[in-house]
Amino acid sequence: MTHLAFQKSGRTLEIDADVVVVGSGAGGAAAAVTLARGGHSVIVVEAGPWLDPEHYPGSCAGAMKWLFDDWGVQVTRGRALWPVVQARAVGGTTVINSAICVRTPGDIFMSWRTEHGIDDAQLADRVWRHQDQIEKELSAELVPKTSLGRSNELAILGAERRGFEGHVMRRYAEGCQGQGQCLQGCRAGRKQSTNLNYIPEVLERGGTVVSCAPVKRVLLENGRATGVVGRFRHPGTKAVGDRYVLRARRAVFLAASATHTPALLERSGYRSPALGQHFRSHPGTGVFGLYDDPVDMQIGATQGWASMAYRENPGLKLETLALPLEMVASRLAGGGTQLMERLTNFRHLSFWIQAVRAEASGTVRNGFGGRPVVRYQLGPVDMQKMKTGIRILAEMQFAAGAKKVWPGVFGLPFEIGPDELGVLDQAPLDPRAYTAILSHLFGGAVMGSDPKRAVCDTRARVYGVPNLVIADASAIPTTLGVNPQHTIMGLAQLRAEELLNEESRAHLETPARASRPKHEVR
Repeated sequence: MTHLAFQKSGRTLEIDADVVVVGSGAGGAAAAVTLARGGHSVIVVEAGPWLDPEHYPGSCAGAMKWLFDDWGVQVTRGRALWPVVQARAVGGTTVINSAICVRTPGDIFMSWRTEHGIDDAQLADRVWRHQDQIEKELSAELVPKTSLGRSNELAILGAERRGFEGHVMRRYAEGCQGQGQCLQGCRAGRKQSTNLNYIPEVLERGGTVVSCAPVKRVLLENGRATGVVGRFRHPGTKAVGDRYVLRARRAVFLAASATHTPALLERSGYRSPALGQHFRSHPGTGVFGLYDDPVDMQIGATQGWASMAYRENPGLKLETLALPLEMVASRLAGGGTQLMERLTNFRHLSFWIQAVRAEASGTVRNGFGGRPVVRYQLGPVDMQKMKTGIRILAEMQFAAGAKKVWPGVFGLPFEIGPDELGVLDQAPLDPRAYTAILSHLFGGAVMGSDPKRAVCDTRARVYGVPNLVIADASAIPTTLGVNPQHTIMGLAQLRAEELLNEESRAHLETPARASRPKHEVR
């Protein structure tokens, strides 16, 4: 077992293995552990550092520096500049998300079949089989009642009074203690981010993890992927370290994210009319409720309640979300004394959000310095969904007992009362008026049966490079209407299993060959 971090010795690090996996988050870790269990030597290469729970930052600023991708400053280019939220650490975004576990809905597989030619009648059953296993291994369970906290309890009440179904969340968190630290990494170690389970198992099975090592390009030679190259980069000082060359005898799995995988393929010289196309997301925005009694949303599960009552019509998923004080301040209008006065209400605030199942499609391109450039903009149909979601959330807040609601929409009053809900119907459809983020990302290197519209085939093998496999959300050709981590992990394990089965069949059909060492380090 080997973990190699930032190095600056003046030498080139060279390692050979059966498979190189780029990225250590949901897709990369799930693929890597499956390959390691199948007997392959695996190298996992990750752009960010490895932090254990006791080393997670205690502040938002620390989390942005050490866990988020480039301080979280990447934004979409379009009419509105909306942040694209991703991690840059061993464990990927599983370190900073809320570990929400939602199985892939059956209608998604039908849409992939009819719209993208993914004609695999057994795909749903095979993905669900892997999801069954993942749920057991990552201790998926409902948020304990004792850990819900007041904000989640109020959301349950608000939905019941509004007359639609909601549910306590199921999350990969064993015995959640309700410390409200998900967005900064769970310092209690309850959240099952992949740096705590799958990545350590890869090491135990003889694998190698190379961290603080952003990949510059994939080596493509004679129609095959033969490895990756890059340079170490210190996560704090940004100093550039040694060059590295990681070679793969059998396959390279790309799981760098829906933004970084397309950009990496473009830097590597891969060409396809579909590369960087079909980028999609669930843009999210939220509404604050102000209550007479303390809510203390930072006490309890960061996210503990959700509803899919509006998933199909108009296309929304509703959730609770607890924000730390710093993030609340960043979302409120005003400054100086006015902002400080508003922040004195912090203990009395709840914050509930919507994730819009947007129809918009954008692009991802490799930009200056190797940073992805995302162009994405919602049209009137999607903005109407967002506007409807804000009305529903406001109605929920008032139904739960809020005395005021803060809509957070430019052009509307800062706060409204229960008898002023009609004001929300006047909200503009201009994306610039809304404080939104993108956290559920899809596409950019989508799978499909037509190489003119897809980067990889229906088994996520890159067209023209059959041993180059996409194992992250960039291969997913549609939005899901649910949180994507469980789908990403199920697909990634399936793709690794397919490679193992393919090689097993080939082994049975060919004479035995001399065994090769698991790793070769030079």
